[in-house]
Amino acid sequence: QVQLVESGGGLVQAGGSLRLSCTASKRTSSNNVMGWFRQAPGKDREFVAACSWSGVTAQYPESVKGRFTISKDNALNTVYLQMNSLKPEDTAIYYCAASTALYTGSARYNAWGQGIQVTVSS
Repeated sequence: QVQLVESGGGLVQAGGSLRLSCTASKRTSSNNVMGWFRQAPGKDREFVAACSWSGVTAQYPESVKGRFTISKDNALNTVYLQMNSLKPEDTAIYYCAASTALYTGSARYNAWGQGIQVTVSS
């Protein structure tokens, strides 16, 4: 099974930026698509972004549209989540995940990273 390792989280002031990275141990048919989810305390896990290794990107949810961008580096088996204009409500644990297609539902993802904390102060 593919292993996913996230990095790049931390504490940032509102209006600031962070870039998360997720490196996959390998690329197979089971992880044609890489996605990002987040979960704030007391809330359900929320889809944030996803893209295929071929470069197709899922539609961003309204909560992050225009502020977050997913990108990839196939040579490094790494996907990135660039987060700009961060808001306190973006505070959550962010998870990288792998799937076979551009799904937005977390149940469709078959591998998950350990999660990384992003905290946005007001």
